[in-house]
Amino acid sequence: MLDAYGLSDPGSVRTNNEDYYLYDRPNGIFILADGMGGAKAGEYASQLGTERLYNYVLAADSQAASNPADGNPPEGNPLERGFVEANWLVRETAKTNPELEGMGTTLVAARTLGPETVQVSSVGDSRAYLAGNGRFARITKDQTWVAEVGPRLGLSAEALKVHPMRHVLTMAIGCADELRVHTEIVTMSPGDQILLCSDGLHGVVEESRIAEILNSEKTLEEKCHYLIEAAKQNGAPDNVTVLLIQLV
Repeated sequence: MLDAYGLSDPGSVRTNNEDYYLYDRPNGIFILADGMGGAKAGEYASQLGTERLYNYVLAADSQAASNPADGNPPEGNPLERGFVEANWLVRETAKTNPELEGMGTTLVAARTLGPETVQVSSVGDSRAYLAGNGRFARITKDQTWVAEVGPRLGLSAEALKVHPMRHVLTMAIGCADELRVHTEIVTMSPGDQILLCSDGLHGVVEESRIAEILNSEKTLEEKCHYLIEAAKQNGAPDNVTVLLIQLV
């Protein structure tokens, strides 16, 4: 059984919130998005992508449950296929309104595959971490210029931290027809937690502090509030969203 709690905050600088999250504990689906685009396009993209992904996975799981002999739908893994469907919908919707042109969003999602097995998939730089029993590790890989291009150019870690391209994504929902989805299968033990978060958290709060909060004795709700507050203490220049999942 998975417990969960989510929290989102505009941060200390921005007045609007382009992040969006959704979770369905009974069906084991957890999604977080960080939108981008002019006016309110980022807010629209994050919500649109999240809800399309959720509805696709929910329908696919329902179909698999009613026809167990068929296994997964013929088009492949439901979660990864859901990312493709979300990408298509965001791109097609942007074509209908000039104000939405160029909108996009990151997506990171977790989906239960079994009592202690969770699939985590992501596009962009919203992250997933695994914590428990004193452990702390990142599950996802950032699809950013700094993570994928900078190291190949021989730039040092210190140089990458201040590089002007450090916030540039190499992949996002809605930005290209072709999509690269990063997926990991995670085995959890009772008490383990998976944190989904936007870069409003991991971009301003040291991982050591995130780990300290996750490995504390606080409740999930308290941990989410502490994570948001940690970002605010560091200036919170961006929206901050956290979604914490725990195997109980």
